[in-house]
Parts: sequence; C-alpha cells; structure tokens
Amino acid sequence: MISSLHGTVLHSTSDQVVVEVGGVGFSVAVPADVAHTATMGEQLRLHTSLIVREDALSLFGFAEREELEVFGLLISVTGVGPKSALGVLSHLTVDQIAEAVNDEDDAPFRRVSGIGPKTAKLIVVQLAGKVQPTIVAAPTPTGAVDIVGQVAAALVGLGWSEKVAAEAAAQTAAEASDAERAAVAPLLRRTLALLGPARG
Repeated sequence: MISSLHGTVLHSTSDQVVVEVGGVGFSVAVPADVAHTATMGEQLRLHTSLIVREDALSLFGFAEREELEVFGLLISVTGVGPKSALGVLSHLTVDQIAEAVNDEDDAPFRRVSGIGPKTAKLIVVQLAGKVQPTIVAAPTPTGAVDIVGQVAAALVGLGWSEKVAAEAAAQTAAEASDAERAAVAPLLRRTLALLGPARG
C-alpha cells in the first residue's frame, strides 16, 4: 500500500500531478486546489490512497491527512466511487463537508458533478457522526467575514471551485493589510494575483 509520496512535481493538469520519487514518476489524481498550486520542479508531499480494481491501479493524493480520511469515508457510501469522492473534495473543504453532514444539508453535495440527489442524501445519512470539523479557525476581525465571503463568491463566479475560492480568500485576508481587508475590490485583486490564471 502506498500511503504517502514526497517528491518533485514533474507535471500537473487540472486534476492530476506526476510526482517523481526515487527516479519513478507516480501519476496521482488530486483535488483541484492541489493541482492548481503544484509547481513543476518543486517538492510536494501527498497523503495517498491506492485504489485497486481489476483493470487498473489508481492513486489518489491529498495535502492533508484529514482529507484522505474523509475520502475513505466518502467511498464507503453507496454509489460514491473514488472519482466522485475526489470531486467532492475538490469543491468542499473538510469543514464544509462536516458542516453539511451535521446540518443534514445535502445541497452542497448536489452541486458536485456526478453526485445526484439520491447519492447526496446518502452521503449525509451514512456520514452522520463520522466526520468532524478540523481545528477551530482563528477569530476574524469585525466586518472581515462578509468581505472574505464576497471575495470567495466572486471567485466562484469567475470559475474557481468553492473550496479553492474559500481557501484563497481566507489566505489572502490573513496576509493583507487592514486597508485591503476593508473592501472587496482590493482583496479580490490580491487574491486573483495569488491564484493566477484559472486552469481549465
């Protein structure tokens, strides 16, 4: 079982990276945020799951162990295969998944390509009590939550997934000046500069 990889990025697409470890290139299916930030020639560490099928061996990788654990929970749900589970983790963070499950809200899952209404409801039912939020986020300055949310919403409108948008907006807000955090436009510009051109 290949449980982790640490090597040099040789190539990346919108949903896959090739990581060279000891002279061997491993093709790994990854969430959109990992694929987007993977840079050729740089080091990358992934927590991985090897899925064995009669006709293929497929490797799925994640930046955080919590994502790998949730991936395992998702593929245990009736009707959810590895690709669909990866799709969920490309669009939603672990905290967003936990919140949706705890609120018995299947709407976020229905927005993921390949997840129908019945499967979305099964995810909520079968994951109940099994997935919990990660660490509690640090307090956000008064008024900043709405600004960050608006920036994330704007990024989704421009084509980024909810997960990538939320994480990028939060990261930018943490690094931005008070003036940049005070309005949507400057924070959005800074976040777009961080993300660079969207990958199709």
